[in-house]
Amino acid sequence: MTNWKNILGPGILFAATAIGVSHLVQSTKAGALFGFTLIGFVALANILKYPFFEYGSRYAAATGESIISGYYRLHKFWLYAYLAMTVVSMLFVTAAVGAVTIGFMENLFGLSEITGIPNFTHYVLFIGCTALLVFGQFNVMEKLIKVLGIVLLITTVFAFFAAMYKGPSTEMPLFPPMNEKAWAFLLPLMGWMPTAIDLSTWNSLWTVEKVKQTGYKSSVKEVIKEFGLGYWISAVLAFLFLGMGALLVYGSGISVPESGADFSAFVISLYTTSIGEWSRYIISVAAFSIMFSTFLTVIDGFSRALGASITLLDKKKVERKRKLQLNRIMPFVVAAGGLSLILAYQGDKNSFSLIVNSATTLSFIVAPLIAILNFRLVMSDKIGKENSPGKFMRLLSWLGIIYLFGFLGWFLIEYL
Repeated sequence: MTNWKNILGPGILFAATAIGVSHLVQSTKAGALFGFTLIGFVALANILKYPFFEYGSRYAAATGESIISGYYRLHKFWLYAYLAMTVVSMLFVTAAVGAVTIGFMENLFGLSEITGIPNFTHYVLFIGCTALLVFGQFNVMEKLIKVLGIVLLITTVFAFFAAMYKGPSTEMPLFPPMNEKAWAFLLPLMGWMPTAIDLSTWNSLWTVEKVKQTGYKSSVKEVIKEFGLGYWISAVLAFLFLGMGALLVYGSGISVPESGADFSAFVISLYTTSIGEWSRYIISVAAFSIMFSTFLTVIDGFSRALGASITLLDKKKVERKRKLQLNRIMPFVVAAGGLSLILAYQGDKNSFSLIVNSATTLSFIVAPLIAILNFRLVMSDKIGKENSPGKFMRLLSWLGIIYLFGFLGWFLIEYL
């Protein structure tokens, strides 16, 4: 029998991470711009990427250490490579998620407009989230995100079925043929569908942290089941967001905004169009809440990943006191990097799309390497035969690796 009380958490944190930019932004855009044409690609990405995310949780449950430690065990080079990728992606990912969250926060509270202080919302969000993580730690974040996730899940399901009942806003075919724009949109869409593969290390870190918090040593099967719950919930939500974009916007003549603040208002209008204007405030709170939780998990995940990598590479092996100090410093480093990038590009009217597309494209480029490393680690003697993936998962892994390299190769030939 699965002990849900003691294991529920890491999978929900994963879902919160995934639902942010890839779902609210990219999936909604996919439906609004191309109808249901890209839905097959969304399904393909969720299915073929699944093993590599699951392996992060599997490795942690079987060994009691994060998969980042596994990279170090394979060779120092792989940990250095992972750390380099993390530092670069950290800037774009934190900025991308931060930009979307700022848009929803400003739309709901209007802090910068009320105070008259430029970028006031930016500072409140970044400083507030960092302080919450530094002083509240994992336990507070986990409880908060469980509540916020349930609220958004209920409202999104309701809004989607309301949109289906209302019917499409156009007589145009909802499955138009692929065109040049649709193919070009595929890389940023699938780069973060359901999220970047290098974020599989976060599942691993959260799994280890959950054991520390509860004192309950989960079995590998329990951890995989809990992770699967969060993963497939996030996958279903990707289809719902794409569906709302297709049903309510595609062919209607409504343009998809490029700025973060305008896009947040656009997303909220999708819900109110389905459910009714009376729901605007409820939806605004729910949408901001889930983006806020995504932003929290992003800063926490990068902070833990950087801290774990630096600790492993420290020849002197940091003491417990120094490790604690490192965990408190890293959220400030991650937040400062993301905020700096947002402020640097805010004068450009296309900065929102530029940052989001840069982050998602970068994630897809590094995905094949992370996929191979994760697969290699769960097939090693370290986790034992009884905990290694079965034949179906191994087959799915090979198909996923072929898909990642094939898609990346096609993109490089076609667009570079």
